[in-house]
Amino acid sequence: MKRFSLILLLLVMAPSAMALDLAEMQESATRNREVIKRYQVSLEKSGQEVQRARSGYYPSLNIGYEVNNLDEPSLFENRENSSIYSTLTMNLFAGFRDRYSIESAQILEKVEGYRLQGVEQDIQLNVALRYLSVYERRANLTVTRDAYKTLERIYQDGQQRLEVGLIGKNELLKFKVDLDNANITEQKGQADLDKSIQLLGREINRPVRLDDLGFEEFSLLPQVEDMEACTEKMLTSRSEILALAGLTESASVQVKAEQSAYYPRLDMIGSYSRYDDDFLNGAGEITDEELRAQMVLSMNLFDGFSRESGISQAKLTVREIQYDLAELKNSLSTDLANLFIDYRVSMANVEVAKEDIRHAEENLRITQLKYKEGLQRESDLLDAVTNLSRARYNEVSVIRTVFENAFRITRMVEGFHYRSSSS
Repeated sequence: MKRFSLILLLLVMAPSAMALDLAEMQESATRNREVIKRYQVSLEKSGQEVQRARSGYYPSLNIGYEVNNLDEPSLFENRENSSIYSTLTMNLFAGFRDRYSIESAQILEKVEGYRLQGVEQDIQLNVALRYLSVYERRANLTVTRDAYKTLERIYQDGQQRLEVGLIGKNELLKFKVDLDNANITEQKGQADLDKSIQLLGREINRPVRLDDLGFEEFSLLPQVEDMEACTEKMLTSRSEILALAGLTESASVQVKAEQSAYYPRLDMIGSYSRYDDDFLNGAGEITDEELRAQMVLSMNLFDGFSRESGISQAKLTVREIQYDLAELKNSLSTDLANLFIDYRVSMANVEVAKEDIRHAEENLRITQLKYKEGLQRESDLLDAVTNLSRARYNEVSVIRTVFENAFRITRMVEGFHYRSSSS
């Protein structure tokens, strides 16, 4: 008997133990969504760009084979000849352009990481909002079903009262119209709930059933940090701000890279060439080999003001990004302040909504008693049922607004915790 009780307890607990919570769904989304993988590829590409920028520190090796056919031979070149050659070139100095190019590429790699982080935060916010939508529509459906059951009892009672002549046919028809309307509303509410579950499954990229969801996150009202702390955290950790700051830094480094055009360039070149008086090198009678080492110092004195234009353009790019960054900070700070206004108002309205439900329930109870005594009309009773449903809908709406604002505040400060493996 004890074993049977234990098995029964485990079976009862199994659905709740297997229920998906918000954190699991957010993790699923960040690991499985294709859009995340797309930004991971962009991050990998930026890593390859860093490697490409480092190529300036390595020598360049080239080989070639040249075949010549002259209409007339010359003193120094046969009519048919060929040459094979190779060159090894290494830049020793180019005004620190390679150094700044590598630094810029490394900064841009970090920027891609911030963009990936921002997409992950957006997806986790979307998961939270989709989850909240399912919770809201399930709660609304419960309200609708309760209203339908209440109207159904009233209609059945009306049928009995009609049989004994206490009400007329027209009063019963009023109940029937409201009952049918409640039935239609219930069916629409079920459809809206089913669609919201489908959208949640799309967001986390896996099938979801209503029984899979525990809704434990909505058992208590959410609490957030004060606005000053959130603002400071947002300005220092928001991925979009960090990305623009990185672009500003990269553009500043690019200015230095453009300025390197004013410096001389020093290259070391080693070359080998072999001349032969035949199309097939090595098969002729006359050959000539040359091994040469060169140190080449070059400097551009005038290029039609191209350098000046490049430097000016790079400096203007820095200013552009700085203006964008300032605008972004101002916009985000305003949005965060408005979210806190909505959050505080909705938190204050929760208790008001609960009090309204208590009043509406008491009003319905009194109206039903008076109706049975013949002291209230049918329209008064229907109004009381409608008022109670409205009060319950208002409570669901207020609670949804509280959680929505809390989720959006969390997104503002990069507060969602899951990161993909490439972050």
